[in-house]
Amino acid sequence: MPLPPDDLVNAMVDDIKKDTEARMARSVEALRQELGKIRTGRAHARLLDHVTVSYYGSDVPLNQVASITVSDPRTLAVSPWEKKIIPDVEKAIVRSDLGLNPVTGSDVIRVPLPPLTEERRKEMTRVVRQEAEQARIAVRNIRRSANQHLKVLIKEEHLPEDAEKRAEAEIQKLTDRHIARIDSVLEEKEHDLMEV
Repeated sequence: MPLPPDDLVNAMVDDIKKDTEARMARSVEALRQELGKIRTGRAHARLLDHVTVSYYGSDVPLNQVASITVSDPRTLAVSPWEKKIIPDVEKAIVRSDLGLNPVTGSDVIRVPLPPLTEERRKEMTRVVRQEAEQARIAVRNIRRSANQHLKVLIKEEHLPEDAEKRAEAEIQKLTDRHIARIDSVLEEKEHDLMEV
């Protein structure tokens, strides 16, 4: 069976590379979101992203029923759009795994963030490193999957060997770039955690 024309080979390799890059980018973004849930000593509105509130019989993300702002470096202000759900919002924040104790005013719920102890900071750093390692493993698995896809194309004689080697080298560059992004996200989060 003759090899396909170069245009077709390039198109097949480009499809594999685009898919690989998109999947790797999703792994980095998933890490960013996971680390956003881990509390540092400073207040940020994304801290409450995964908190859900019972609203008219269904669980809804908090940011869809209230505005969340940072009132000072250690306090979040949650303003529900309907006053009648203030008790539900307060319960949802208490139930979250964040260890926060909200204080309700007239129509604003203040959420003070307790300072992190040195021991807790180190524990959080270990958790953050484990999350980053899981993201690295995911990126390497994506690389392996792409390389296996290339080998299948070679075996079926749809791809010349030199094109496979070039594509593997490019996939390795993608892998290195995404692992560097993971390391950068990790370093930034560790810095946030250790900042007093």
